[in-house]
Amino acid sequence: EMEHKNHTVVTEFVLLGLSQNHEVQMIFFFFFLLFYVIILPGNVLIILTIRRDSQLGSPMYFFLANMAFLDICYCSVTPPKMLADFFSHRKTISYSACMAQLFFLHSLGAAEAFLLMAMAYDRYVAVCKPLHYTRLVNRGVCCVLVGATWSGGFIHGIILFALSIHLPLCGPNILDNFFCDVHQLVKLACANTYIVELLMFLNNGVVIVMCFTLLLISYTVLLLKIQTQSSKAKNKVASTCVSHIIVVFVMCGPAVYIYGLPFQAVPMEKVVAVFHTVIFPLTNPMIYTLRNKEIKGSMWKLVSKYILWCGK
Repeated sequence: EMEHKNHTVVTEFVLLGLSQNHEVQMIFFFFFLLFYVIILPGNVLIILTIRRDSQLGSPMYFFLANMAFLDICYCSVTPPKMLADFFSHRKTISYSACMAQLFFLHSLGAAEAFLLMAMAYDRYVAVCKPLHYTRLVNRGVCCVLVGATWSGGFIHGIILFALSIHLPLCGPNILDNFFCDVHQLVKLACANTYIVELLMFLNNGVVIVMCFTLLLISYTVLLLKIQTQSSKAKNKVASTCVSHIIVVFVMCGPAVYIYGLPFQAVPMEKVVAVFHTVIFPLTNPMIYTLRNKEIKGSMWKLVSKYILWCGK
């Protein structure tokens, strides 16, 4: 570290990680590695199945394939570094790597939140305006919506990145977590950074709370709307909506818990962060898949065809 203009120019951060106990770290390593070996190929299989089966060409599956891809990218930001750090006695991350981690984490996270809103729009049109569905949710509209989610995520991430690199850091360069995040950097900032804190909170906490609230309202409206439909249609739509609602809570719940408060310490933050950045993202597409007979059947056909090809 170097002294410059009354505050410290930090060149690296020390990560305390999930645990300081070597045996516990090894248990964590094998658990997370096993999880990745099983779940990550499942997400790749979802993407391949949707791309290769022409019967899965509806917008819902197009959005699901994009979600699986987003989750794979999201889970490539913090877990590889976390797994490598389990074998390091002193866990460090450079300042530039910290900023890159922060940018991609929030860009991809925001993009997925916006994608959930696009999926909610798809379900709303399918239930409330079925006669206009092919016009309002065609392939062109879907591509625009997906492009907007990536653009929105990029803007969200770049704003946080721009604010973070201007934080004057003067505290010890120790982060009590396994990755680099905004609210941890704010704790290391010098005094008189209230405006920056407020801007970060408005860009971060308000975005996720707004998305979470809008999604809950939209699916509540949908569930009320289907009460007037036939039992068969009601069961089909309700099953899809329940899958969406589960993913909304799984993804947005921990984010609201971590970022909803203006950078106050929250109990069990590390545990929630593990589920938010490592476990839940890879399981989101699985929740949709396990409740959908069409995609399960197509996945089994693809796997069976591959097994037969390997046998030959």
